[in-house]
Amino acid sequence: MTIHIRPATAADAALILRFITELAVYEKAEHEVVANVKDIEASLFSADAPAKSLICEMNGEPVGFCVYFLSYSTWLGKQGLYLEDLYVSPASRGSGAGKQMLRHLAQIACDTGCGRFEWSVLDWNEPAIGFYESIGASAQSEWVRYRLAGDALKAFAEGDA
Repeated sequence: MTIHIRPATAADAALILRFITELAVYEKAEHEVVANVKDIEASLFSADAPAKSLICEMNGEPVGFCVYFLSYSTWLGKQGLYLEDLYVSPASRGSGAGKQMLRHLAQIACDTGCGRFEWSVLDWNEPAIGFYESIGASAQSEWVRYRLAGDALKAFAEGDA
């Protein structure tokens, strides 16, 4: 079994959207996926794309993907790498594909001088939590993530909230 991680290309946009949808189904949030192939092409592959993606292949077949972007830490005075999504198809879980993608991202973080590599996980996703802890990652339980989205974002931006 050969695992290969490669940068995604615009030709992978439909595949990435398929993986995003599969991940959303797993996370019980399929109804929240509103992106289409053109959105993926623009947000990952345009000249000013804010994020990047990798494709994980096993024996030449795509089995997963990840999307990441660079963030910034004022406390460190350095950029960081934030993993937005990591997904491995159910049939390929336990093969080492997820670990290889995380290691690849950790190498990118180190090579680009990042001071940290961060991501979020749903609190009910015990398999992922156990996996992340097994590689030495630690939960940042003192931080609570907040979000403004949809109508609430629009209302606040317009001064209505």
